[in-house]
Amino acid sequence: MERTGCVIAGGGPAGMMLGLLLARAGVEVVVLEKHQDFLRDFRGDTVHPSTLRLLDELGLGPQFAALSRSVLERMKMDIGGETVIAADFSKLRGPHRHIAMVPQSEFLGLLAKAGADEPAFSLRMGASVVSLRRDAGRVTGVRYRDETGTIHELAAPLTVGCDGRWSTVRQELGLALKESEVPMDVWQVRVPKAEPGEQGVFARFGPGYASVTMDRGDYYQTSYLIPRGHNAQLRSAPIEDFRSRLGELFGWTPTQLSAIRSWDDVKLLEVTMGLLPRWHAPGALCIGDAAHPMSPVGGVGVNLAVQDAVATARLLAEPLRRGEIPVSRLAAVRRRRLLPTAAVQFNQRGEHDMLLRPALAGTLNRLPTPMRALQRFPALSGLTAYLGGVGLRPEHAPAFCTTVRYGQSGWLNCRRAAHDGPPRTATLAELAPGGARGPASGPVRLAARVRLRRPAAHVGPLWMVSLDQPGSDSQHHRPAVTAQLGSPEPESGR
Repeated sequence: MERTGCVIAGGGPAGMMLGLLLARAGVEVVVLEKHQDFLRDFRGDTVHPSTLRLLDELGLGPQFAALSRSVLERMKMDIGGETVIAADFSKLRGPHRHIAMVPQSEFLGLLAKAGADEPAFSLRMGASVVSLRRDAGRVTGVRYRDETGTIHELAAPLTVGCDGRWSTVRQELGLALKESEVPMDVWQVRVPKAEPGEQGVFARFGPGYASVTMDRGDYYQTSYLIPRGHNAQLRSAPIEDFRSRLGELFGWTPTQLSAIRSWDDVKLLEVTMGLLPRWHAPGALCIGDAAHPMSPVGGVGVNLAVQDAVATARLLAEPLRRGEIPVSRLAAVRRRRLLPTAAVQFNQRGEHDMLLRPALAGTLNRLPTPMRALQRFPALSGLTAYLGGVGLRPEHAPAFCTTVRYGQSGWLNCRRAAHDGPPRTATLAELAPGGARGPASGPVRLAARVRLRRPAAHVGPLWMVSLDQPGSDSQHHRPAVTAQLGSPEPESGR
């Protein structure tokens, strides 16, 4: 039977990020994605400042910047004819004072490419989990169906469900969501541009309507909210009625709206929102939408899922390297991520009650008090931008995954064979002698000095090393630090 260190069900943002991070920690990982590719319409395409910073820390910032994207600096809402800046990301500190809007297929492709550079990473497309393997009350892997319909078994000490709001792993574990009532479902359509128009995101709310549109370059990606459970009834009307409604809301021409040829072009998102009281079972864990399906309000689902993945990797990498994952460590993931998740869902429920429910009921006749406060005190839009774009307890890249640059210091997890000389920007893999777990015995001497800004968690074999700026001064070419494999302190200095 095939075995691996960790099997991840679902190749979405949480699954791909977790797979990449664990592979960089030296954990053998297999990601199973049921689709043949990442190309799907109307998936979460907003990448928030906290995730942009994380990509920088992983050394993927330049590659992400090269993707096709647009930038949102201010979130504007028209509520009953009054315009409000609901969030102003330009007020944030740091290099990423915006939300990047990138096709999720390209974002996932970037993570897949980075994962392919790691020997411990494997991605299998067209592979869907059908059931879990169990032994003595513990999950020991999965059974999955490949693209040909053949059933395979894959054994692993940990199975992670990153398979979304309708998670098979969650269902197999018998974990029941504590669901929150939501007032809406969402129709999603694409409307082509007639000419270059307003960039970013614009939302319109009023008596009987609620809709948000995003400028995606040559088309508008538009979400039109309907009362929950009314999809079939509303689709009995002629499609021309829906096209006319969008034209009234956004000023689009009949030519643009003719791209919505029939109801087949209007996709339905059935909104589910909830939270698992427990995210784990022995040998298994759910994260992302599998543990807490989110409302589409704020577009935060992708970013919360990525943050879950980072926390999971940090907490579980070392136990996975040993092949022993105590239930207490699995429970620690939920404890770490519960506050930010609950806070976001609390805010989403507030927006449901303040805006969406009255709008869909036809009773939103004036600007709600919180929106009026934002209108009167524009500085508050920076606070809302921070809460939505960065949030509570943002996660940083674990030290074993961090790209190292000159002038930084810390403990590092050294992996893979050394190069003749470290590059100007070097990953841990490029600096480490030995294999995934380092040399079998004896001290290790590195001829470069590597620094991290933050103390690094002790994960696996560690050396204290540093990276000096090359120059004419001979001190830049001296061997830096000699440290015993896994020792807590360097044996000598520069």
